[in-house]
Amino acid sequence: MRRPLAHILYIDDDEGIRRLVSRALVRKGFDVSVAASGPEGVAMTGEVRFDLIAVDHYMPGQDGLTTLAALRKLLDCPPIVYVTGSEETRIAVAALKSGADDYVVKSVGEEFFDLLCSSFEQVLERAQLRRAREQAEADLRQSNARLETLLKEVNHRVANNLQMVMSFIGLQSKSLADPGARQALEQTQQRIATIAQVNRRLYTTDDVEFVAMDEYLAALAADLTESWSTGAGRREVRVDAQPVKICTDKAVALGMIANEWVSNACKYAYGASEDGEIRIILGQVESNMIELAVEDDGPGLPTDGAIRGTGLGTRLIEALAKTHRASVHYGASGSGRGTRAAIALPLRSVDRS
Repeated sequence: MRRPLAHILYIDDDEGIRRLVSRALVRKGFDVSVAASGPEGVAMTGEVRFDLIAVDHYMPGQDGLTTLAALRKLLDCPPIVYVTGSEETRIAVAALKSGADDYVVKSVGEEFFDLLCSSFEQVLERAQLRRAREQAEADLRQSNARLETLLKEVNHRVANNLQMVMSFIGLQSKSLADPGARQALEQTQQRIATIAQVNRRLYTTDDVEFVAMDEYLAALAADLTESWSTGAGRREVRVDAQPVKICTDKAVALGMIANEWVSNACKYAYGASEDGEIRIILGQVESNMIELAVEDDGPGLPTDGAIRGTGLGTRLIEALAKTHRASVHYGASGSGRGTRAAIALPLRSVDRS
């Protein structure tokens, strides 16, 4: 004896048709239940789990379309095959638009049973494929959510570790008598803080791939303002950035470069007892190009072009620019005095959100 392929509910008011269909489908391996009216079929579907329902159109009291609408309102409604007369294409189309998965033209004889069986098998196969796809999508969403949670945890731990390294460097710098060595450690501390700021944003937002540059630069500017301001002279770092999201590695590179240029401006553009403003400007200059600029209102570039300080920051900027195929330019600031340092960085579609 063949095992039932599926549990079918056949709804038809004609007792003779119900009996013939039931016998034919059982011979073909289906487990069949029958209902004599639309309301009875809806009630049975609410109590029993069917794999598929077949609904006849002409039934007194409640026709097939009304029954179809009532079935579709049930939770987890199974696939539905609509049974119509041979000249009722309009009704078949209406049934398909109302949620039927297929329709079969009703007739008398073995051909009708074969068509009904073939339709059931195709609809059940499509339903199985749909369920498999939905399950795969659900599994993928769950896996992605789990990976995002793990990634956020990693970023959180990295940020904590960077904070700990910064604390160690801060303690070490306070123990040094040499002002030059102390300043070098403080600059290293600020460079690490620039990277830590990115990690902090990655685990406190839902986006773990891209960084909102306007928010990131605003937070970086606040840190730099606090770090470089003293009781004798305040350094006000302001940001004018378009709301652009770029991938993490490019965000870190631009953050590092902004940190170096702002630090240079804080050290060399203004006197120790002088207040000064530094501006960080970020914008998209072309469809695939983003420009970061830092401006000050100081005395401008040295006439001899000599690098002030150790030159480590300049070498760092050159290395980052080379890595990201970016071009660096120096000139006068937009105010007509002071220095403007800018980097134009190309972006691919995968680099932007």
